[in-house]
Amino acid sequence: MKIQTQYTYEKKWTDTNENDILRIIEEEIGDADPKGTFDYIKEAIQKGKVITVGACRFRLYQEEKK
Repeated sequence: MKIQTQYTYEKKWTDTNENDILRIIEEEIGDADPKGTFDYIKEAIQKGKVITVGACRFRLYQEEKK
C-alpha cells in the first residue's frame, strides 16, 4: 500500500514510507498511540478517505493528473 502525505501549507502530495508516517504522527499527536492511529489511517484511506492528523493529511496513492 502506497500512502501519500501533504501538510496543510503544501500543494503537492508526497509518497511517504511507514517509518516517516509514524514519525509524522508522533510529532503531530505527541505520546498518544502512533501505531494505533496509523492502523486507523490505513483502514480509512482504503475506503477513499483523506485523513487529517494535526497539520498533515494522509491518502492512498493516486496517479498525478497531467
